[in-house]
Amino acid sequence: MHNYHDTYRRFPPAAVCGPDGKPLLSWRVLILPFMEQDNLYKQFKLDESWDSPHNIQLLPKMPMTYGPYRNRRTHDGMTYFRVFVGPGAAFEERKRLRFGDFTDGPTNTFMVVEAWDPVPWTKPEELPFDPNGPLPRLGGIVQDGSFRALFADGHVENIPKATRDDIIRAFITRNGGEPNRNFEECVP
Repeated sequence: MHNYHDTYRRFPPAAVCGPDGKPLLSWRVLILPFMEQDNLYKQFKLDESWDSPHNIQLLPKMPMTYGPYRNRRTHDGMTYFRVFVGPGAAFEERKRLRFGDFTDGPTNTFMVVEAWDPVPWTKPEELPFDPNGPLPRLGGIVQDGSFRALFADGHVENIPKATRDDIIRAFITRNGGEPNRNFEECVP
């Protein structure tokens, strides 16, 4: 994510969209050249959907970076690593954000999280975020009471699933003005 930002002066969009605005491919495809996967990136047809006859053939080539980190078994092209998309999140519909948009600080904002439900790694299906709606379930790989989160500054933490919803929302938003909190203090 940071290398993409360094090159384009913005974070990648949550999805590659066609001229009609329809999401075609995930952000996970866009950052491939920045994680030593340029050859794989060049195999994609960026103007076709993730499940086009051509692009669907690339699903089994998922980089291990997107695979389960706790159990390095053979994967099936599915990933649990997804982003929140919605008002105030690190990703918003049709907006390309910069570090300067993270006024709560990159250390205090989720960039990528371990979701409960996996998706095909090339599919542009992320976690919808509504500041007033319910939160999606997180942490589906191993049922150990936590989920992994990559923060916008690049650090990774195990977050207790029992963390209060208001605290999770504060870490989803990049510009909500919430105070920095320690997760251990935020479990009911």
